[in-house]
Amino acid sequence: MTVLSVLDTAGRRRSPATLPGYHAGRPPRNKGMRYPADPPTVEEIVAVMRHAADDRHGWRVRAMIIVLWRAGLRVQEALALAEHDLDPRRGSLLVRNGKGGRRREVGMDEWGWEQLRPWLDARVELLVGPLFCIIDGPTRGRPWSGAAVRSEFRRLAVRAGVRRRFAPHQLRHAHAVELAREGVPLNIIQRQLGHANLGTTSIYLQGIDPEEIITAVHARRAPMMSASAGLRL
Repeated sequence: MTVLSVLDTAGRRRSPATLPGYHAGRPPRNKGMRYPADPPTVEEIVAVMRHAADDRHGWRVRAMIIVLWRAGLRVQEALALAEHDLDPRRGSLLVRNGKGGRRREVGMDEWGWEQLRPWLDARVELLVGPLFCIIDGPTRGRPWSGAAVRSEFRRLAVRAGVRRRFAPHQLRHAHAVELAREGVPLNIIQRQLGHANLGTTSIYLQGIDPEEIITAVHARRAPMMSASAGLRL
């Protein structure tokens, strides 16, 4: 049997695992695995962003981190975005085909839009296509892949010294937890994340540190009562 050697744009031999169809019929290695709700902290996320290069490749990965973390998108929703799905004036992103085929608009904060700007400015110089696209080589302008995103996240997390799992879905968990900490109502978090029911949203909030729960409940004020309503001891 002849094994074809495929080279990338730099003349290096590509791994067969990167070729189309290689994974066809193969069960995913993480099928059935469940990971705990252990979202990275703000410090860890920013550390990873700082280790991205200050060029188009770095701006792209930072932009991906931003839409996952500050808008709470699923990675496939982010990869399906087009440039015209973003409305910086309103602060909104349009998810045209979310989980279950549901369409929704989500919000993103001003700081998030500022971090997104370098990639948006660079993207207009590339071929028309998806917002997150391949930058170099014969496939430039085509969609970036989820596998490539995860690989880049792992590489940068190692460089940044982040020792917990740093994956796209963990950033979505971080988004939910931060909104809850800021007092955003649960039903709004549900709509932002595109969940069909509140039960799914509550699972995302399991990433809240138990110490926060203990501190918050411990700090509650005493019950208010009439001075004449004494307690029988």
